[in-house]
Amino acid sequence: MYEFDAVIMEEETGGYIGFIPALPGCHTQGDTLEELTNNLKEAIELYLETLEEEEKKELLRQRVVGIQKVKALV
Repeated sequence: MYEFDAVIMEEETGGYIGFIPALPGCHTQGDTLEELTNNLKEAIELYLETLEEEEKKELLRQRVVGIQKVKALV
């Protein structure tokens, strides 16, 4: 069993978007947090099925250290 960090964002129009930083392009959405969590599990499993063992090992070494707000002048 693998464990991944997920970033979850609330959609303006309702529902949620989630992505897995360690798996580039692995993202999904759901109307509720429970639906999103189930969809993320499925997305991760499908993503991992496409990888060879060495690729999995490389991706599993990556860890999210934290999420931080950064201000920028526009």
